[in-house]
Amino acid sequence: MPVRKYGSGGGSGQKPDHLNSRSEMTVDGFKEWLKQFDADKDGRISKEELREALRNKGFGFLSAAWKGHKGVQHADRNKNGYVDIDEVDSLVALARNVWGMKITVS
Repeated sequence: MPVRKYGSGGGSGQKPDHLNSRSEMTVDGFKEWLKQFDADKDGRISKEELREALRNKGFGFLSAAWKGHKGVQHADRNKNGYVDIDEVDSLVALARNVWGMKITVS
């Protein structure tokens, strides 16, 4: 089966919004989007879950793996290996300021 490449042959060449790391969302939207990837529903995000979320947003495999690892490392203030609910704001700041995701206050 051929692999579909965005921008190859016809169409707008744009990724759908759910696959576009530059699509805009609110902080609350980011948090809700992130919850979708909490695979074990424990209320916290592991580096693997963050990696899957970033892959869903269109980041490449290696980029998502690196960002997943670094994102948890950055936001995990209590050093338990997860981004807990009270640590998500640090992840939002990282996604906005370093990864270039468009996240607005409201």
